[in-house]
Amino acid sequence: MPYPLIINPEAKLDLKQAIRWYNNQSAGLGYEFLECVEKVFTRIRRSPEIHAIAHQAARLTLVKRFPYVVCYLFENETVYVIAVFHGHRDPSSWKNRL
Repeated sequence: MPYPLIINPEAKLDLKQAIRWYNNQSAGLGYEFLECVEKVFTRIRRSPEIHAIAHQAARLTLVKRFPYVVCYLFENETVYVIAVFHGHRDPSSWKNRL
């Protein structure tokens, strides 16, 4: 059974900004990005411990087709998405959210 998933407000903003940026690049591309991110969410809800801990308790996983990373915590039987960030972005931006 999948675990509950909670997306923090900063991660929601990350996602919204990335979708907007991709839609400005090409009509519909932002929605393709969102579909790929939703697949990541489904995967980590099913197997949240499949990814190694990268920093403190945070785990990272890549978004297919896009240079983005999802940062999440798995605590108390719940997945908490902390950030959805570009892979070339300074990691301190998500580390400060922990």
